[in-house]
Amino acid sequence: MPRTLEVEIDESGTIHPLDATIKLPKGRAILSWPDNDDLYPALMSEAALADWLSPEEDAAWAHLQPDK
Repeated sequence: MPRTLEVEIDESGTIHPLDATIKLPKGRAILSWPDNDDLYPALMSEAALADWLSPEEDAAWAHLQPDK
């Protein structure tokens, strides 16, 4: 079951949970959401990919979707 943890990532990319009692196991996936202006480039790329949100794109990729 996924959990949400608040962490800090230092300059070298090492992840430090803010709760010192939490130990992260090796080999786990982590999704990090910046809480500052570092998010701006991601929002810019959303606009650049907006043309992918079309019926034509859905049809082109439909063969990769699981059967409904």
